Amino acid sequence: MIDLTKTIDLSTTYLGLKLKNPLVASSSPMCQDVGNVRRMEDAGASAVVLHSLFEEQIAIEEDELDRAIQESSGLYAEATTQLPEMMGQVLGPDGYLKHIGQCKKAVGIPIVASLNGTSLGGWVRYAREMEQAGADALELNIYYLPVDGDVSGEQVEQKYVDLVKEVVAQVKIPVAVKLGPYFSSMSNVAKKLDAAGASGLVLFNRFYQPDYDLEELEVVPNLILSNPHELLLRLHWIAVLYGNVKADLALTGGVHSATDVVKAMMAGARVAMMTSALLKRGVSFLDTLCTELLVWMGEHEYDSIRQMQGSMSRNAVPQPEAFERANYMKVLRSYSMR
Repeated sequence: MIDLTKTIDLSTTYLGLKLKNPLVASSSPMCQDVGNVRRMEDAGASAVVLHSLFEEQIAIEEDELDRAIQESSGLYAEATTQLPEMMGQVLGPDGYLKHIGQCKKAVGIPIVASLNGTSLGGWVRYAREMEQAGADALELNIYYLPVDGDVSGEQVEQKYVDLVKEVVAQVKIPVAVKLGPYFSSMSNVAKKLDAAGASGLVLFNRFYQPDYDLEELEVVPNLILSNPHELLLRLHWIAVLYGNVKADLALTGGVHSATDVVKAMMAGARVAMMTSALLKRGVSFLDTLCTELLVWMGEHEYDSIRQMQGSMSRNAVPQPEAFERANYMKVLRSYSMR
């Protein structure tokens, strides 16, 4: 039997980082545990994106700290000696920064910190503190759903651009931007963020929609894990954007098999990120994916991941109109009633 690991090169680059393969564990609560991060590395993950630190979380905890400090100001002087301990308990963000350092000590793969927010403000300074804590890169997760009818699409896009510029100005490490798919001109937004300094674009964020409890008449959270059908939207836009922006492209959402990873690479992604597949099948599934990826590439005579990257992008296929409206009628006509 041929040792495929010696004949096939799975390595790729993302955000200037050299990765052993394109399999990246995306941001999720699983990454809150250092042991899980270590298991992800052992199973084959080439990098891990940590769970997000939220703008709201920082604001709430800083307000709590201010309140606690004001209350302690009326106590006797000895109380001030307890302030460092109190601050450690109140500041959740401090724990996040420590977690970055702990992960860096525990594993040898890149650790990407995740910062989730939507407004300009003091919270963006945590980007710099994440860098100082040892993060190899930063993923800016802009989870913003405009509900004000007076806010235009152009204003929303400018909000993204301004925020990216502000965060990029804070750090020297590369910054990737995780986006949702709901823009009227995705290509234009991608170019604007590229020009704003984003080193990578992560497509796409999954917006979790609440459901209705008809018995209690309440709006309730509704978490549904991704499925392979969600891959198609990601493939479409990565294939369209490949070669038209300098930023590296990462696909996230719908990656559940080795062939999904291959499709992501052929569309033009540098990495394929996943969480739902690991939640469903366990962290060890990363090892299975690595093996199946090597087998597929061996059977189809690919020597490296780089050889396939972008080979099925809009710029590379013989019929690029398949990515445009001309394909709409063809798809509809191809369906036959049963």
